[in-house]
Amino acid sequence: MAEEFHIEQFPNGLTLLGQRMEHVSSAAMTLAISAGSAHDPPTSAGAASIISQWCLKGAGGRDNRQLNDALDALGSRHGEEVHSEHLVFSSTQLGQNLADVLAIYADILRRPRLDDECFEPCRQLTRQDLASLEDEPARKANMLLREKFFPYPLGRNRYGTDQTLAHMQPGVAREHVRRGLGPSRTILAVAGAFDWPVLLAQVRDLLGDWTGQDAPPLPIQPLKPCVTHLAKDSAQAHIVMAHASVTMSHEQYYPARMAVAVLSGGMSSRLFTEVREKRGLVYHVSAHYQSLRDYAGVFTYAGTTPAKAQETFEVTLAEIRRLGEGISPEELDRSRVQLKSALVMQGESTGARASALASDWYHLHRLRSLEEISAAIDAVRGEQVIDHLRQYPPKGLSVLVIGPQPLNTAPLS
Repeated sequence: MAEEFHIEQFPNGLTLLGQRMEHVSSAAMTLAISAGSAHDPPTSAGAASIISQWCLKGAGGRDNRQLNDALDALGSRHGEEVHSEHLVFSSTQLGQNLADVLAIYADILRRPRLDDECFEPCRQLTRQDLASLEDEPARKANMLLREKFFPYPLGRNRYGTDQTLAHMQPGVAREHVRRGLGPSRTILAVAGAFDWPVLLAQVRDLLGDWTGQDAPPLPIQPLKPCVTHLAKDSAQAHIVMAHASVTMSHEQYYPARMAVAVLSGGMSSRLFTEVREKRGLVYHVSAHYQSLRDYAGVFTYAGTTPAKAQETFEVTLAEIRRLGEGISPEELDRSRVQLKSALVMQGESTGARASALASDWYHLHRLRSLEEISAAIDAVRGEQVIDHLRQYPPKGLSVLVIGPQPLNTAPLS
C-alpha cells in the first residue's frame, strides 16, 4: 500500500505533518522548535539544554509532579533533545491517548511555569551532563570537533561551558524561552494510529492561535580546517577527523551515504577490516555522516593506545582517501543492504517515522516515502559513488586528538 502523507501549514508558521501507519496501535509525535543550541545567546550557551528540562517542570495548571504523573498515566514515553537548530520534544503512546498528550504539550509550549525553584536543578543536571564528558573522551572528542568543524554557532556544544552555566540566571533563560518558543518554523510530526481530520481539528484548536516572535537569522561564521590536541594523561588516545560532504537536499546525497556505508557499514567495512582486523590498531573505529540543513560532514573516530596513535591516524586517513580509487560490487551490495535494513527498522517504529517526517520537512521541504528512499538506494551504481568521491574528495580535514601526545599531521598535506 502506498504511504499517505498529510500536510497542513498554519498561518502562524506551524507545520503539521501526519502519516497514518496501518497495523500499529501506537502514535508518536515529534515537535521540532527553532530554539536549538545554535540559537543560545553567546553569553548563555547551554540555555537550550536547561530550557528543555525546565519547560517540563510544570505547565498550565500542573506543577512538576502533576505534569509527570499525567504523562505517566497516559503511558507517554517521552524525551527531550537539543540539536543544533532545534529543540525537540517527542512522545510515543497508544493512539487512543494521543489527544490527551498533545493537550499537555500545548501547555508546555504555550504556558510553561518556569518557576525559579525549578531552575537550579535543571542547571545542575546540565552541568552534570557537561562534566560527564570527562568520563567519555570519545564522545567529548566528537562533540569538540563538531564545534570546530561546523560554522559557528551551528556546531556549538549543547551543554555550554562551566562559565556560561555558572552565570546564567532564571530571568535570562526565561526571556530566552519567551523569544525562542513560538510557532514560526515549528514542525509537529505525527505517525501511527490516528485520524487525520480529528488530529487537524485538535491542533488547530490547541495551537492555531499560538503566537511568538520570529527567531533572528543566525550570524554564521565559517571556520577553517584545524588540528587540535587536548593533552590528557591516559592509556588511550582518541582521534577524530572530519571532512565536508553534501547535504540531504543535494542530488548526490545517496551516493554520499553509500560511500560512508562502504567505509564504515558493519564488520566487513573498509575501516573495520583494514584498521582493526588486519592491523589490530584500534579497539574501535567508525565513520558516520552528519547533516545540518546547509552543511554536512563525515566524522571518523578511532580509539587506540598512545603508542599506536600515529600509525592509526595514518592508516585511517589512507583508507578514507583510498575509497575514491574503486569500490567492488560486493562492497556496494553489502552497503546497500546495510542502508535498507536501517530503513526497514525505521519503518516499523512510529517514533522513528515521526522523527523522519520532521527531518524531511526541515531539510527537503517535502516528505519521502520508505519506497522512494529504498528505490533511490537501489538506483545508486558504483560509478556514481566514485564520481561523487572524485568531485568531493576528503580534503581540508579537521582533526582533534585527546591523548598524551600530539600527532604528526604532515600526511594531511
